[in-house]
Amino acid sequence: MPGVLLDNLRGQWTDRRPVWLMRQAGRYLPEYRALRAEKGGFLELVYDSAAAAEITVQPIDRFGFDGAILFSDILIVPHALGQDLWFEAGEGPRLAPALVDGAHEQLTRAFHHFDPVYETVRQVRARLSPEVTMLGFAGSPWTVATYMVAGQGSKDHHAARSLAYRDPMAFQSLIEAIEAASVEYLLGQIDAGAEAVQLFDSWAGSLSPAQFERWVIAPNARITAAIHVARPGVPVIGFPKGAGAKLPAYARETGVDALGIDETQDPRWIHANLPADMPVQGNLDPMLLLAGGPALDQGVRDVLAAFADRPHVFNLGHGIDKETPIAHVEQVLQILRS
Repeated sequence: MPGVLLDNLRGQWTDRRPVWLMRQAGRYLPEYRALRAEKGGFLELVYDSAAAAEITVQPIDRFGFDGAILFSDILIVPHALGQDLWFEAGEGPRLAPALVDGAHEQLTRAFHHFDPVYETVRQVRARLSPEVTMLGFAGSPWTVATYMVAGQGSKDHHAARSLAYRDPMAFQSLIEAIEAASVEYLLGQIDAGAEAVQLFDSWAGSLSPAQFERWVIAPNARITAAIHVARPGVPVIGFPKGAGAKLPAYARETGVDALGIDETQDPRWIHANLPADMPVQGNLDPMLLLAGGPALDQGVRDVLAAFADRPHVFNLGHGIDKETPIAHVEQVLQILRS
């Protein structure tokens, strides 16, 4: 029997508001820090299915969230497409070779990197109660491409943006390669037990309206359509962080089943401008969760009130900060469950 989270993502009203938090499995939890100290680096954890499954269920065991989000990383797709992937301590991910000219054809595909992730999903689904929804995910093509082109993260994504203007055909080819790999990856997660999937477009806000249409809306629409055809009934959550006024167009044109909303959006404006029956997810400010106190209480109530008239999954506007006190998460849950 599906839980309230899956019901909400399918547009059904439920008697309580479901909740999960982006990056809910991570460094703010002492049990995560202990396991990482035992097992080693981040990528080693991702590819250790038993460890990744344990990390995925840690916040479920502690907080009883309504959804478990796969512990993995959006850069597994570039790794599978043939780039070398590693993480520099204190600096973040690195990919080589950097595809400054977009030329991905010379890379040797390594789709076996998907296999331990699928095994993680299987192990987690076997451990969850039927009422807890298993969530898979992938990075959206634009966001993934920004890392692949630069070979690392960047503040303004100038390498990818420049390539997209300078040689749009080469960039289109890269986007299409990411699309195809992402569809295979997400379908594999679904077949392993994921009941809904989320597309993370963390850097969608860096594009002009025309570029947003081509590199965010169009690829996400194609991925969503492929999932709907191949696995009917599996909800797709789109999360174009920073989309701003372009969010309603994203909602209309991508075909996603539910829309993740970041903390910079006015929820009342969102409610007024989205399709009336579209489920939404979000959008408590992660910094408010970090701060706690009476302001957090009010912030939670404001989000609940703003989305009282449509299916809504309570969540953050982005990932939970690693310094967030566990007591503040419990504070939120006390409000939601009262």
